[in-house]
Amino acid sequence: MSRRKKKGQYGYRDRRRRLQLAKVLLGAAMILVQAGARGLTDNEAVKNILTVMAVLSVLPTANAASPLLASWKYRTPPPDFYERVDGEREKGLMLYDLIVTSREQIIPLDAVMVHPKGVYALSGSEKLDVKKAEKYLNDTFKAHRLDPNVKIIREEQAFLNKLKNLGAASEDQDDGSVEYAAGLLKNLSM
Repeated sequence: MSRRKKKGQYGYRDRRRRLQLAKVLLGAAMILVQAGARGLTDNEAVKNILTVMAVLSVLPTANAASPLLASWKYRTPPPDFYERVDGEREKGLMLYDLIVTSREQIIPLDAVMVHPKGVYALSGSEKLDVKKAEKYLNDTFKAHRLDPNVKIIREEQAFLNKLKNLGAASEDQDDGSVEYAAGLLKNLSM
């Protein structure tokens, strides 16, 4: 696998977490340097410019920190999880490490099988309200003219059993909605 992870690839959450953390730390360092440099000068104009620069640096740092804090506790599952789930990838389009946000909750999806028969997602989150999450995703799918057939499964073994029972997706079953649904899920994910 390449070092640069894209949305939907295994390892994306951890890679994104490191990049966001680096952005926040760099922004915080810039703010501190600008505020510290303010104390090193006696020129009022320079002090004012440094103050304005420090204040303006806060917004991009906060913009990087907000999604980092929201997704902090959601990590990429261990590699043995990937090996177990990836064995079923020929049956449809498999996505990993998505974190979908709605107005009411954060929906971490460890693995998602996008299949012509429906979308089956595994979420290991104990706090996730599955009914609300499914309703949100199904309503979103319906709004984008897709079949509202999203199921979220909490237990890994039940998810693997569901994948095993799915038949391989054939060309004549897919009307282009599999790629479209996968793209929609990636766009909804942070």
